[in-house]
Amino acid sequence: MADAMSIDIQIEKRETSIVVSPRGDLDMSRSPALRNTLRTAQGDKPKTLIVNLASVEYMDSSGLATLVEAMKNAKNNSTKLVLCAMNQKVKALFEIARLHNYFNIVSSLDDAVGT
Repeated sequence: MADAMSIDIQIEKRETSIVVSPRGDLDMSRSPALRNTLRTAQGDKPKTLIVNLASVEYMDSSGLATLVEAMKNAKNNSTKLVLCAMNQKVKALFEIARLHNYFNIVSSLDDAVGT
């Protein structure tokens, strides 16, 4: 279980994809851990990097910045970045920031794996 300053992040390899699943709030104290995990995952140069947000209840601007950086790195590595399973609160944050137009966002992990 994650404490107030850490976040549980699971990593799963699926054929040509890597699935990164953070669990907990993505805020200023926890985003650096996700950033490091995503950078490490991108170092393996997967065809698709999937960020499963099913267990993220809250995200602030640092979480958004972490995912924007991941998107830029993915484009530089010719990796497809897919975000999946956002709750309505997190999805609204992407819409307010108009980032939903730039990310590949799907409703479920199964949909992400099939992209």
